[in-house]
Amino acid sequence: MDGFGQSVALVEASHAAWTRAVNPFLWWRGAGDPPAGEQFDDGPPAESPPLAGFAYRGLRRASDLADRAVRAGFALLPPVVDRPGTREQPWNAMARAALNGVLGDRLEATGNPLALPMTLRYKGRLLLPEDPDLAALLPGATDHLLVLVHGLCMADVFWNYYGHHHGRFLNGTVGVTPVCLSYNTGRHISSNGRELSHLVERLARHWPVPLRRISLIGYSMGGLVVRAALRVARADGADWLRHGAHAVYMGSPHHGAPLERGGHYLQNLAELNPVLAPLGRLARLRSAGITDLRHGSIADEDWAGRDRFHRHAGKARRPAPLDPAFRHHVIAATMGAGPGDTLDRALGDGLVPVDSAFGRHPDHAYDFGLAEKDRLLVTRTHHLELLASTPVADRLAHWLAS
Repeated sequence: MDGFGQSVALVEASHAAWTRAVNPFLWWRGAGDPPAGEQFDDGPPAESPPLAGFAYRGLRRASDLADRAVRAGFALLPPVVDRPGTREQPWNAMARAALNGVLGDRLEATGNPLALPMTLRYKGRLLLPEDPDLAALLPGATDHLLVLVHGLCMADVFWNYYGHHHGRFLNGTVGVTPVCLSYNTGRHISSNGRELSHLVERLARHWPVPLRRISLIGYSMGGLVVRAALRVARADGADWLRHGAHAVYMGSPHHGAPLERGGHYLQNLAELNPVLAPLGRLARLRSAGITDLRHGSIADEDWAGRDRFHRHAGKARRPAPLDPAFRHHVIAATMGAGPGDTLDRALGDGLVPVDSAFGRHPDHAYDFGLAEKDRLLVTRTHHLELLASTPVADRLAHWLAS
């Protein structure tokens, strides 16, 4: 219903823009203005010819009545509560994860029940750190906890990619106990990092066996969430840092992703044209998590009190050095046959350039400065294939066993 209302507002704004462009003399100012609070993306109200305005008002009122009826019907049903040990259907998890990646910050702000909470899962089953039956849900738990953090628009089920699961592989080869994080990727990366740090602290406190090491693997956006969590943990003096072992970043855009920068440029370009302005406002619907990927922002200071859609937003992000409690490793992929060839320079892994994934930067304040032994470049591989890459799995085992 929310999406339908936004769509009506977009169509009305586009209709108004085209009417003025075709014939500015047939422009009725103020007719068809949506009521307060129903304007598209908090932008200026649309101005439609009287007849069209009447139709749009009718659509909004019908949508509002239907919305109230649906809400009243659902209010009669018992609430759905996830209990420890329960599984979520994979297709349901993937659909909700995609929606949260695009609109998750709005879902959370409006109290929409489709907004994903941050949870931990073991073999797909929900874990609560304070659950008295935690040991029963983690049979054979070892002293080395591995937390797997997925990427944008993903869920924990995505770690099982074409029959391979890095966590399951590392459990058999290194003896780690893999726990997957599920979270709302539409929220700011810094907000998810803060919650992840607190969640790991609680889990470490209630781990069923004496804990010796904690390692983290972040894929794509997940790598930035891991870095944000370590940053918060260091600032808070979190106890779990004393178990720090390895932090691995797989295809993570530490210095930003070209796709979001390109989308941001097109959004700003569209907003300069009165006819295309409604499409520019539509682009502003994309989530805070997506806009954080423009330049790799992982701190509250990078976005707090600023318009994240401003043309220069995110460029002045603060340096975030790697935490000394962990040994850090980076993995990059390229669709080219080798570094520096045409495909590599043009596409990288299809989403993230190699330099961004490696944390390389001309400014030493932002450069990771990692040695060759802590880096891996996988050739002829696109972004998603990192989840099932044999060279990646072997290198992960080598690093985590050290």
